[in-house]
Amino acid sequence: MKKMHTLAGILAVFSVLVILLITAIEIAAYSDWSYYEKEYASLGVPETVDMTMDDLMDVTHEMMAYLRGNRDDLVVMTTVAGEEREFFNDQEKFHMSEVRTLFLGGLALRRIALVVLLFCVLFLCLTHAPLSRILPVYFQRGALLFVVIVGILAALFASDFTKYFTIFHEIFFRNDLWLFDPATSLMINMLPEPFWIDIALRVALIFVGLMVACFVGCVIWRILAKRRAKQNNLT
Repeated sequence: MKKMHTLAGILAVFSVLVILLITAIEIAAYSDWSYYEKEYASLGVPETVDMTMDDLMDVTHEMMAYLRGNRDDLVVMTTVAGEEREFFNDQEKFHMSEVRTLFLGGLALRRIALVVLLFCVLFLCLTHAPLSRILPVYFQRGALLFVVIVGILAALFASDFTKYFTIFHEIFFRNDLWLFDPATSLMINMLPEPFWIDIALRVALIFVGLMVACFVGCVIWRILAKRRAKQNNLT
């Protein structure tokens, strides 16, 4: 039974870390629309694509709604250089459909991880496992491991962002449609490489922040559990 408790604890902790990572991505993408506006302004996007900031933000809202599954297509009309036109070309639409599949898959994975977490906790409770000696300890160890992994990935991306950004796309996409031509693609000009550097850092910081909050919670849990154990021994 001890081995089952260990396995359940590991699965529970891994599920929590998956939930935190996907939540960090979601928070970075959807929690603050002013973030996009600040990025566009600092990168000179309105001037590059010859659009107003309001129109850029409208396109951003529609794009993010599509990625989240709240609209069925990326037929988004806007004004570019004073002319009414579609913002996304066919190549961009196809690539974004793949990104949408990836994003929605991540949200589905989070739901699965939540079910696994609840199942593992229920199993540990029903089998009278020492939760305070399993979950917080395993999470702290797992969190430290993930911090090391995130640190290594951050160092790699910082050393050559273009190289590892390319590797990322080659892993998750089986075509070269993500290679956009700035001369014909408005989207690559709206979301240039510096934007992705900033958003990657934002996701990493949010993820680490969530883990730190959980880590501190685990420390408090272990302290309270030890105090209760001492009180029980005294009585």
